[in-house]
Amino acid sequence: MIEKSPAPRRKAAAAPKAAAKAAPKAVSATPDFSVVVPVFDEGGAAPALAREIAGAFKDTNFEMVFVNDASRDNTLALLTDLKAELPMLRVLSHRKNAGQSRSIRTGIMAARAPIVITLDGDGQNDPADAPRLALALQAAPDTLAMIGGERVKRQDSAAKKIASRFGNGVRNWLLKDGATDTGCGLKAFRREAFLHLPYFDHIHRYLPALMIREGYEIGFQPVNHRHRETGVSKYTNFGRLKASVSDLLGVMWLQSRARNPGGADEV
Repeated sequence: MIEKSPAPRRKAAAAPKAAAKAAPKAVSATPDFSVVVPVFDEGGAAPALAREIAGAFKDTNFEMVFVNDASRDNTLALLTDLKAELPMLRVLSHRKNAGQSRSIRTGIMAARAPIVITLDGDGQNDPADAPRLALALQAAPDTLAMIGGERVKRQDSAAKKIASRFGNGVRNWLLKDGATDTGCGLKAFRREAFLHLPYFDHIHRYLPALMIREGYEIGFQPVNHRHRETGVSKYTNFGRLKASVSDLLGVMWLQSRARNPGGADEV
């Protein structure tokens, strides 16, 4: 709601220079969107990313939840200092390193909005795309639980792109979730739907299949992808392959044990 300013009694005097800058926008206790960003040793990227997110969502009622996964650099200090500039920024910090999936879950558990948007903390996801996914999900029927980003013109090494294409193909063949880029960190989904899913490490790579397992519909939209400007990747192709074998078997088992009642009616 926009409040009208009271009519001035006389011609207003020139505002002092110190007050020339507009005051930070107040944070709503019940935002429409919660932007969750996991970060680990991303001191070079996190502050700029937070400012980009604030600019992208400036016309919406939102909050940012950055989850510091026990970084060893200055990530936490930089984000803490940034709270004075960005009042919609919340910072949570793990006492011990627990990985990306746990960081995402920590942020979602703390989120106050019904719709959560996740982005990777390295700055490769473009925040300019995030409001489009969030607003599309907000306008959709409740049966649509997630809109995932699909990276176009990926700015990664050839080896990483080949490994990702192979991995996504195998995963889609086995899980039949229709996702061609489940590794994209930019996703918008309903918080309540996520909380219905069984949690395990690396769950963020299997959200499409798990959402479908719970009876929800999902969708995808193309999004931009950028070069990593600072820091280093926390994953290797071999590391992903090693984890994905057991993860795939686990998700396939969950799919085989699903029994969906189609909803419940109180009588």
